[in-house]
Amino acid sequence: MTEPGEWPVDLDGVTESVVATRGPEGTWNFAALGLHAGDPVTARTWGRTRTRRNVEREGSGIVQFVHDPVVFTRSALSVLERDSPIHPAAAAWVRVDVERAETGESGGTEWVDWELVPTESAVESTTVPTTNRGYGAVVEATVAASRLDVPGYDTAELRDRLAFFEDVVETCGGERERAAMALIRDRTG
Repeated sequence: MTEPGEWPVDLDGVTESVVATRGPEGTWNFAALGLHAGDPVTARTWGRTRTRRNVEREGSGIVQFVHDPVVFTRSALSVLERDSPIHPAAAAWVRVDVERAETGESGGTEWVDWELVPTESAVESTTVPTTNRGYGAVVEATVAASRLDVPGYDTAELRDRLAFFEDVVETCGGERERAAMALIRDRTG
């Protein structure tokens, strides 16, 4: 465990994570969540997603840092629910209280900025950091895929990005990155 009120990792820029939020039936929904470094750390939800509804009802969530591209992709592009709030792939996690900070609209989609206040955290495992361009391409591909057919985004441009990221994964990724890209391909046609 880390000290109460601390993040288990250093955040810089926008750090991609997976967040678990408790649904009305008691199961935990996992979704991708970009963490904007600062004091406080913030995150933005787009539309009326499960994550937004759960956060509005519960006022909390569990942010997790995962290195498995398949877990990240499933969290980003499908409904992933589990009975436990901590995913086995989490290298670290932090329980956060969540408070609405600002709302707005962009391209016909409503967004909400949330302030995330850490209350409890733990590092589950440590690894020697490596840079895998395939993993980065998977993350960028999930962003492009999540914006397909959203007003305000050019679908042809997003499909071109997906094709580029697929080439990067094929050239630079490993088995898990290729499996994640296959999920993205299945999800986006």
